Amino acid sequence: MKMTLTISECKRDFLTPCHSYLYENLLTKWSLNGINQADGKSAECLDQDWQIKPMGRIRLLSQCRQLYTFSHAYLETKEPKWFAVLEPLFKFIVQHYLFTENNIERWRFSLDDDLKPLDNTSDAYALAFVLLSFSFYFNATKDKTALELMKKTDNFLVQYMSADNGGFYESYPIDQTQQRRQNPHMHLLEGYIAAFNATNETCYKTQIISILELAEARFYDKKSRSLLEFFELDWQADKSDGQITEPGHHFEWVWLLHQAYKVHPKESYLTMATNLWEKACQYGFDPKGGIYNQITAESGEPLDSSKRIWPITEFLKAACVQIESNQEQAQTIHTGLNFTFNHYLKVDGRWNEYLDGENNPIDANLSGTTSYHIFLGLTEVINWMQRNPIKGIG
Repeated sequence: MKMTLTISECKRDFLTPCHSYLYENLLTKWSLNGINQADGKSAECLDQDWQIKPMGRIRLLSQCRQLYTFSHAYLETKEPKWFAVLEPLFKFIVQHYLFTENNIERWRFSLDDDLKPLDNTSDAYALAFVLLSFSFYFNATKDKTALELMKKTDNFLVQYMSADNGGFYESYPIDQTQQRRQNPHMHLLEGYIAAFNATNETCYKTQIISILELAEARFYDKKSRSLLEFFELDWQADKSDGQITEPGHHFEWVWLLHQAYKVHPKESYLTMATNLWEKACQYGFDPKGGIYNQITAESGEPLDSSKRIWPITEFLKAACVQIESNQEQAQTIHTGLNFTFNHYLKVDGRWNEYLDGENNPIDANLSGTTSYHIFLGLTEVINWMQRNPIKGIG
């Protein structure tokens, strides 16, 4: 029985489906149904018929993830229809989410469905996507306004949201009783890497190194080879939730650690990436297929049976950078894509957000934040395939 596939076979089976799903279906459908032609904004959510599903709020996060996705799509394809989305969406974000209060300029969390301010909290997780999306928007458009706003966002984070014992608070105004989490820092790392790559400015590299120092000292548990999620105020593992880990975040960190290594080549980043990859691969996969949402750090026991789409897209990204053997890499990526296309992605650009324990889809809308995961996961795979040209295939 043949146990491994070649890169050629992986490309033959999935290069065209990946490209077609993203560009002919997902992005085309979202640009037609989810982008408002009058004011540029993206829908927070669409239903499975591609109709707008009002959610009572329109988050800065959803707008920035869409701006990132269409900016990156333009950079990959130079397709004018993706470029046409960018400036109106960027202007909508700046006009509606940036505000000044008590002489402090900052980003609000959300609007209501009538575009009135709903939640004026400045959220660290959302600010990470300001950095990410504005970096890619600048790369696509060369609009220097984005650079100025990235710098202001960084200054705000450092001046108003930095914690004395490392990292950033969850939100501003500061609530010092809030549980600390690794997740906003993971995305801030992503945002700062993008900002550094777009500008080569030292201030962003400084933040990259600082977040990684925190990750090595606090987030990563060497004993269990796990990335912990929840912490007390002093960065000790949370007394209630401290042993919860997410395989999808392990894979997300694997990819980010490889990106960070390009900026600041420290061998311990790659060691941590390998350990996280091995732990998530050992315990994160449901024997029936797919990736568990949460497992315990020490035993690896699954904590729930449902499986969201984003962890497997992060697995695909990680596989593109972590595995050294081309043949093993092709087999791993082919297996992941096969499950993704069979269970999550629909041929017309829709997707299943959740599967139950038996891999049956759970009814759910099309969230405006999910296409970011799908786009980057498949784009990494496409680029991996195209870096490995096979005669007659690539």
